[in-house]
Amino acid sequence: VQLQAFGGGSVQAGGSLRLSCAASGSIVSIKAMGWYRQAPGNQRELVAAITSGGSTYYADSVKGRFTISRDSAKNTVYLQMNSLKPEDTAVYYCNAAGIATMEGDFGSWGQGTLVTVSS
Repeated sequence: VQLQAFGGGSVQAGGSLRLSCAASGSIVSIKAMGWYRQAPGNQRELVAAITSGGSTYYADSVKGRFTISRDSAKNTVYLQMNSLKPEDTAVYYCNAAGIATMEGDFGSWGQGTLVTVSS
């Protein structure tokens, strides 16, 4: 299973960006998809996640500003990021966990997309 992320870029503080990540391969079902980020010198952290049932999780630092959603038919997850702050600057990685025909249980990562927020 491969994940491909799109939508990173540079924006001024207070601006918005929308990330998307599409999963492809012999996917039977996806249990959850999520977005992580890693800033220079920091560990990778979970930003937001969404389950197949639609339950969502947000890190405290992004609650009220970021919204995660998914299109199950397209095996795609989105992250709408509003009111961006300089501390949101990081490489954002998408992740998916589920079941695939060939692999069985899988957990895959996208390639990462850079988000830069300037003050």
